[in-house]
Amino acid sequence: MGGPLHTYRARVADGSVTSDPGQAMALEKLQLLWNRLGERQNATPAPKSRGFFGFGKKAEPEQQLNGLYLYGGVGIGKSMMMDLFHDDAPLEKKRRTHFHDFMQEIHAALREERTKGTPDPLGPIAKRIASETRLLCFDEMQVTDIADAMILARLFEGLFEAGVVVVATSNRHPTDLYKNGLNRHLFEPFIELIQQKLDVLHVSGPPDYRKIDADRGGVYFAPDDPANRQAFDDLWRSFCGPATPFPAMLNLQGRFIELPLATKTEVRAGFTDLCAKPLGPGDYLLLAKTYPTVFLEDVPILTPAKRDQAKRFVTLIDALYEAHARLVILAAADPEALYPTGDGSFEFERTASRLMEMRTERYLEKLAA
Repeated sequence: MGGPLHTYRARVADGSVTSDPGQAMALEKLQLLWNRLGERQNATPAPKSRGFFGFGKKAEPEQQLNGLYLYGGVGIGKSMMMDLFHDDAPLEKKRRTHFHDFMQEIHAALREERTKGTPDPLGPIAKRIASETRLLCFDEMQVTDIADAMILARLFEGLFEAGVVVVATSNRHPTDLYKNGLNRHLFEPFIELIQQKLDVLHVSGPPDYRKIDADRGGVYFAPDDPANRQAFDDLWRSFCGPATPFPAMLNLQGRFIELPLATKTEVRAGFTDLCAKPLGPGDYLLLAKTYPTVFLEDVPILTPAKRDQAKRFVTLIDALYEAHARLVILAAADPEALYPTGDGSFEFERTASRLMEMRTERYLEKLAA
């Protein structure tokens, strides 16, 4: 018998994972869902099936499991558990994606449908997704954009009606998503839908080991003083080698992104170049795919007055992290002190944790491999 719980126990036994009661509880829920997906996959189809786990008749309430919503603090293993579940899920049509990336695709699909003159584009989009994917795993569900907030309820209602199973991780309880957001009442139906359709589970876990393991040297230089700036410059020259860096441009659907210095595999830019301009997730994803190594300098202490820049910085780090890029930073302070207070400081905790992980030997060894 397979499944995420069995894989987790095997890794605990061989010492590659440290046992944790909170993780074990969440994996029991994931194992239950994994088992039911397997039952559904192996079942003989019956006419007029109703519900994802019911065949021929309406399933009993305890069988109507549309998925899971796992939430908790940063660095407690939510993404790891998601990977254990998704990688071995007994379905061919499955997908694991970062929530940011998924919403970018949805907005692109909406533009395409509107160009065609489709009167209600979310319906066809949900049906197309359901035809291609029976299991959707979202890592890091967070909602900060009013454009996302306005469409999520109708989109997910269509996905659930089509029988798509959803597993999501987040740092926030569903009721805290898009907290204090503009026109939040438009988002509340999505919160109700999530709590109605998904099993919401708080995951308690171990300390954020990414903070404990962080190597404070090598790829993260703080504070921004002459000695660290010299070390940052020396490392840049070392990476460039004999190549001569020049200004470069990235073309995203006819819109150009200016970069101060780049070689074929490295780029160097300032915080204002990437975070003070109207760039979005698509821009940062293109940057991460184009350059395996990114040197980012002049990262300041972030304050509520710079909330827009801070939001872009969070999105940039997400894109680089998901692309497994190497990030070298010259900043005014260590990650946990970059955004100490303000209305975006909670969300920034995850970014600080990722910045810490991205400078660990474990992360850098994966890049070398």
